[in-house]
Amino acid sequence: MEELVRQMLLAIGEDPAREGLVKTPSRVASSMKFLTSGYSMNLDEVVNGALFEAESDDMVIVRDIEFFSLCEHHMLPFFGKCHVGYIPRKHVLGVSKVARIVDMFARRLQIQERLTKQVSNCIMEVLDCVGVGVVMEAQHLCMQMRGVEKQDSIMTTSSMLGSFRRVSATRSEFMRLIR
Repeated sequence: MEELVRQMLLAIGEDPAREGLVKTPSRVASSMKFLTSGYSMNLDEVVNGALFEAESDDMVIVRDIEFFSLCEHHMLPFFGKCHVGYIPRKHVLGVSKVARIVDMFARRLQIQERLTKQVSNCIMEVLDCVGVGVVMEAQHLCMQMRGVEKQDSIMTTSSMLGSFRRVSATRSEFMRLIR
């Protein structure tokens, strides 16, 4: 990857041997490995057995989970907040594991719509819960820094599964509680 970054620097008219750029190929390679580390994450290792017996069937919500991702179209960052809610059937998930699941999918080349769906499908699969709701709100640098250059735009996506899709009262409760 370092050689590719050197070639890119040359292609844009820079000198990779310039003092400020000498270590840039190495830094970019390390950065990309971290920013795309979701490809090497394994769901079993992420959850790590943190399933606990549910003592109620009331809604569980983890909101304002910060996430950072790279858009697959321009490889520019998009970032924001993710809100996850579910109604347990038999198990609840350790709260940090919800955030780790978001990170597992966010740290890949993505589009926000797919990311939202991947998180909801994963929570539903891991917990076999009654229903799941995921809402993601993000700013996209590919839209802010280039193209239409709209600085204050925020994209919101949602994925509702099970009772969150079928029962409007459940969906409404979730949406009210994340605001």
